Amino acid sequence: QVQLVESGGGLVQAGGSLRLSCVASRSPLSINAMGWYRQAPGKQRELVATIVSSSGRTNYGDFVKGRFTISFDNAKNTVYLQMNSLKPEDTAIYYCSLKTIWGRDFWGQGTQVTVSS
Repeated sequence: QVQLVESGGGLVQAGGSLRLSCVASRSPLSINAMGWYRQAPGKQRELVATIVSSSGRTNYGDFVKGRFTISFDNAKNTVYLQMNSLKPEDTAIYYCSLKTIWGRDFWGQGTQVTVSS
């Protein structure tokens, strides 16, 4: 099993910043990629950003538009999401994800991000 522990969510005003962190219990040798997804009330879960652990290749949702940056620290088994210029529409539960080299997916419990106008 893999445990993912998220932190860093909270309440912020529009235009502000937050940094989300997610620590994985799995050794980085078995991690293919990690990422963040989000789900707002009444909406489907959507991609925020992913990063391939070996190459550092990243992928972002279209709505990010340069505002967010994902990074991965191999030594700490931790993925970060730096979110700047936050908007009220960014309000959602943000979920950490991990894909192993064997293709299995794991999810964190989620952390709430609320952006006030």
